[in-house]
Amino acid sequence: MSFGQKKLAILVGGGPAPGINSVISAATIRASLEGVEVVGIMDGFKWIMQGDISHTRELSISNISRIHFRGGSYIGIARDNPTKNPRHLENAVTSLLRLNVDKLITIGGDDTAYSALRVEEMAAGRIRVVHVPKTIDNDLDLPHGIPTFGYQTARHIGVEIVKSLMVDAQTTSRWYFVVSMGRKAGHLALGIGKAAGATLTIIPEEFKDPKIRLQHIVDIVVGAIVKRRSYGRKDGVVVFAEGLVERLDRQDLEILTNIERDAHNNIRLAEVNFGEILKYQVQKRLKEFNLRSTIVAKNIGYELRCADPIPFDMEYTRDLGFCAAQFVLDGGNGAMVSIQEGHFVPLYFQDILDPVTNRTRVRMVDVASESYFIARHYMLRLSKIDFDDPHELAKFAATCGIPLDEFEKQFRYLIDNDLHYQLQRKGPIRETAKESNKIYEEKGKKQTGVVKD
Repeated sequence: MSFGQKKLAILVGGGPAPGINSVISAATIRASLEGVEVVGIMDGFKWIMQGDISHTRELSISNISRIHFRGGSYIGIARDNPTKNPRHLENAVTSLLRLNVDKLITIGGDDTAYSALRVEEMAAGRIRVVHVPKTIDNDLDLPHGIPTFGYQTARHIGVEIVKSLMVDAQTTSRWYFVVSMGRKAGHLALGIGKAAGATLTIIPEEFKDPKIRLQHIVDIVVGAIVKRRSYGRKDGVVVFAEGLVERLDRQDLEILTNIERDAHNNIRLAEVNFGEILKYQVQKRLKEFNLRSTIVAKNIGYELRCADPIPFDMEYTRDLGFCAAQFVLDGGNGAMVSIQEGHFVPLYFQDILDPVTNRTRVRMVDVASESYFIARHYMLRLSKIDFDDPHELAKFAATCGIPLDEFEKQFRYLIDNDLHYQLQRKGPIRETAKESNKIYEEKGKKQTGVVKD
């Protein structure tokens, strides 16, 4: 064991996200300027949890000063989990100590954050730990309006892909089913779909029941296809959040035989061909109405994870890397880094971990928000207004070749089981505008340009 100057180690866990290299670069520069040696731990916890300290890379200003332009991870990445086996956790701590490390920066999502917490506990003061939150899913429980790093780049690239598919769909009169990453929450799918103006986007949060039936998802899509066809269009793009798979009812999961799981026991969603399953089920449902539609399923995920970061994420992650290094150099410990309104705010592990799951709390899409309200009103899908309008309903029924009451019988439940219509019965923007009018009227003033009934 070396008894020389103590080192700062950097380790990346989980899946890739644009901006990882920016964190590594900024943290290395900050520490190096303080005269602290920096070592990169290759491939996450994979090697050190086995007691192998040979997989490291020296990090210095000369070899990392320009890596912030690039996607991927300069020191690799892995999902290996040291917390499942006490011996692995002990090996991880011992390996870091053998490398003369007394400061550790981990970069990753909720699983890596939990591993960082356990390493800090096991080290018992010998290693100070700070975590930088990373996920393109945008689902870590950061304060409202603060994205997780990599999300904005992933959304940007996703929008470019969907834009091209929308043109192809219209040109060839076909539908595209795009499945976007998002293990639990629908932020990325909704962000892509809303910005691109996709025909509709389906996310887990819109469903009232804890378990989602596959038929429910299929009927939402079929309803949209029927509605669009009644308007003379045979094309469209649907964006699905892959997290729908984790919410599927157990009966429907039987379709997904031999599901693979990662080291954290999460379903390997990228390995589930959800788009093809939906394509088959939707076409099968359309045949019941003697309707045919060309459908192409496409997963987008790997194209987004290692993209070069856009300027937003490049700057954001350099700030996070600087703050992480400065925090731990100044004696900070046991916290996750955040930037709030331009200021560094440490989020301490004991305050952010869910005591039930032992992971950072998940931030879901708020389906009661104006942002989601607006997104839904730009989607083309069966709505409550449709079922209140017998003329529209008759048109859809005629497209399906069935009586009006039969169409309502088969599809009305979509509205009754949609949280959007339970939480947004009156519409938040309209209600706010009416309240604004009321205030001005009470003051004896007249306000123009405000929505009125």
